[in-house]
Amino acid sequence: MALPVVREVTEGFCLWNLQATASEGTQRKGEIAVNVNDAFPSRYIKASDLGDKRVLVTIDRVEIEEVGREKDSKPVVYFAGKEKGLVLNKTNAKKITEVSKSAETEEWAGVKVVLYATETEFGGDTVSCVRVAPPPKPAAEKPTAAPKPVPAPAPRPVTEADPITDDDVPF
Repeated sequence: MALPVVREVTEGFCLWNLQATASEGTQRKGEIAVNVNDAFPSRYIKASDLGDKRVLVTIDRVEIEEVGREKDSKPVVYFAGKEKGLVLNKTNAKKITEVSKSAETEEWAGVKVVLYATETEFGGDTVSCVRVAPPPKPAAEKPTAAPKPVPAPAPRPVTEADPITDDDVPF
């Protein structure tokens, strides 16, 4: 299996060679194995940035930016304390709308969501993607067992002072 490796770096550009796996022993002197995800950094969050982690984040703001080759204007969600933003697709926008209880992006600031990596079908291929989920419920909000019913008070015993009359019988 061939892996990309950096052959040399010239004025900020990487020249690539295809290198066979180390077990095939074809790595040449001066070649460095590179993680492809690290070789192509992005301004936006990618599934590979998250790995297997579920990350709790707080929405800071939403900006409209030109993204992709076609420079389409898309909303990008930025999170407090994070550099990269998440380019919104319809699925994630609907989930944030559900969690925030608002379709107005100006009202999303301060809303907590969980980001996680998964896969989806796109153009007939299975591809990695980032999805949004609601945050875990705090312990106080977790459903607890229903309270035990309070037993009805025991009927008062009948004594000579309280004789039963016809008025006491409901039928």
